[in-house]
Amino acid sequence: MPTLPPRQLTPPPRARRRATAFGLTVLALVCPRAQAQDAATPQRLEPVVITATRSETPAFEVPASITRLDGEALRAGRAQVNLSEGLGSVPGLLARDRQNYAQDVQVSVRGFGARSSFGIRGVRVYVDDIPATLPDGQGQVTHIELGTVGRAEVLRGPFSALYGNSSGGVISLYTQPPEGPARAGASVAVGSDGLRRVAATASGNAGEGNAIGYTLGASRFTTDGFRDHSAAERRLANARLSWKLGADTRLTLVANTVELPEAQDPLGLTRAQWAANPRGVDASALSFDTRKTMQQTQGGLVLEHGIDAANLLRVMVYQGHRTTVQFQSIPMATQANALHPGGVIDLARDYEGADLRWRWKSPTVTVVAGLAADALREQRVGRQNFIGSTLGVAGALRRNETNRVSNADPYLQSEWRPTPAWLVSAGVRRSRVSFSSADGYVTPANPDDSGSARYTATLPVLGASYALSTGLRVYATAGRGFETPTLNELAYRASGATGLNFALQPATSRSVEAGLKARAGGGEFTLAVFETTTAREIVTQTNLGGRATFQNAGATRRRGLEASGEVVLTPTLHAQLAATWLDATYRDGFLSCTATPCAAANQPVAAGNRIPGIARSALTGSVAWQPAGGWRLTLEGRALSRVWVNDLNTDAAAGHATLAAAAGHTLDLGAWQLATLLRVDNLTNRRYAGSVIVNDGNGRFFEPAPGRTWLASASLTRRF
Repeated sequence: MPTLPPRQLTPPPRARRRATAFGLTVLALVCPRAQAQDAATPQRLEPVVITATRSETPAFEVPASITRLDGEALRAGRAQVNLSEGLGSVPGLLARDRQNYAQDVQVSVRGFGARSSFGIRGVRVYVDDIPATLPDGQGQVTHIELGTVGRAEVLRGPFSALYGNSSGGVISLYTQPPEGPARAGASVAVGSDGLRRVAATASGNAGEGNAIGYTLGASRFTTDGFRDHSAAERRLANARLSWKLGADTRLTLVANTVELPEAQDPLGLTRAQWAANPRGVDASALSFDTRKTMQQTQGGLVLEHGIDAANLLRVMVYQGHRTTVQFQSIPMATQANALHPGGVIDLARDYEGADLRWRWKSPTVTVVAGLAADALREQRVGRQNFIGSTLGVAGALRRNETNRVSNADPYLQSEWRPTPAWLVSAGVRRSRVSFSSADGYVTPANPDDSGSARYTATLPVLGASYALSTGLRVYATAGRGFETPTLNELAYRASGATGLNFALQPATSRSVEAGLKARAGGGEFTLAVFETTTAREIVTQTNLGGRATFQNAGATRRRGLEASGEVVLTPTLHAQLAATWLDATYRDGFLSCTATPCAAANQPVAAGNRIPGIARSALTGSVAWQPAGGWRLTLEGRALSRVWVNDLNTDAAAGHATLAAAAGHTLDLGAWQLATLLRVDNLTNRRYAGSVIVNDGNGRFFEPAPGRTWLASASLTRRF
């Protein structure tokens, strides 16, 4: 592959011109036609009801930023491999595919979660109301079978705090309930870099009066990977079964399993390595065979019983088991220290929980009261990643501990409609999160590091919306949130000492938001301005060889603007646009580390520096043309500003703009339906960083995105 010069730290003029031209093109398409339709007879829009706020309320009326995406919108024209594929139309949310299935996608909401080096943190995820985020705030989305998702709801802003710890935003996904006749289908997709995905789904109703409903889905995905040493395989299965136990009682069972037999970890690249070969890897990834295996099985039951016309009782219980083994690239000499926990992380996690909820509803008032309790038991084992001179194998035991996290959070919410134009919402949650660790690896050189910590917070939220007209609403809301460190953030001390870093304290935040929601000419438009100030922000202190330590910095501020528009230009032409401007900065200076281990922080980070991992501006848009004959043609665009990679703001991934196009065709053959798709991403073959690793101590900040790629798929569905 030819050698290219390093990318500039600021977007080059061509990138800025492309981003600007793209945005102006979409705006030119949307605005004139929307104005023309506004003058015509308005189209009646069906109310879109959301449940992420724990009450069934039209999204247009809720005093909060919330986006609802149908499952078909998440899947249309896409590979259905990563959740990040379909979330681009959500303002304020940044989801990036790392091209690394050993680390999961990166998801941040209004800057929360951007520092995560793996998995999802700072954003709570739920699947069919069952938490995919553990009580310590660490979550993952690898178990989501996109082929069976019915809808996704993304809640942003102050009301997210009503979900407790680590709720800078909330993503709720729901399996598609069976509708209409029973159906079954199968699909196959192939693409660049050895991408292969096969899947099957089935849904329907059975029993007397359709008392039993089922939705089933399974898939197998494999890839050779865009980069060297990035091959992966993933197997998924999901089932949702529901029973009508009476006129006012329903029981739902949700079960899923995911297995990652092996996902190679290509690590990040330095700027020089990226410039020389974006498909390459650091030599340490090959010598230590960095990789991850994972298996998870979980299930949950949801019972809903209508006591009478006003009262509803809901009980949810769940349980799961997850194992993970990860091999890291930590040099043998570093592990020679008797206190070092080794280069292999072996985790076994058992988790469970329940949510008991009561709802009372009258024509003007709705009250929801509940208690959420969750528990996690983690067995954490550390081993050396070598035996003798053989690297990349599990060696001598260096760590063995049992960690527990639990929470018991009562919450109360209410909605009041004093007049048809007003909606007032309020809520409060008392959150208590307890951590404990029992050290099972004690030697003369390695002391007993058992310990515990407890964090508590009261999280109030208040908001109101007012209808200026039938098609225009204004709203304002304010609230308080908090974020504890996760077990992974507590796991290591920057000094190199053993035991959990219980010196870490939770971050607390205060958020305010105001916005507009409008309907005109068959379209919907939103605008929101917000500000969040955080005290004791948890930041990366050291990050080397895939192992990070953390500390509390001072105050930070996130303020920004979000806008979105969705409009039907003609009966066959549909356009969407989402824009985000986010200014995320450190308000206080603090000291960081220049080496690992770090006996004392010595590198000053100046007040006013931008928080790394966060793009200041993002713009996404799409135009879809669906003429007669079963065709669908889509053009998508995305522009992202530069992203700083460290707290010192000495390097950044340059801004970029990309285009994608997809053409699909659906053919009805009686009871059968055949759908085909051809998609091309990164049409201009642009070189850019798809994601970054914040504060990497080796300077391997960059995870390159692939160049031009293609995808072809076909699915066959049978209706019964």
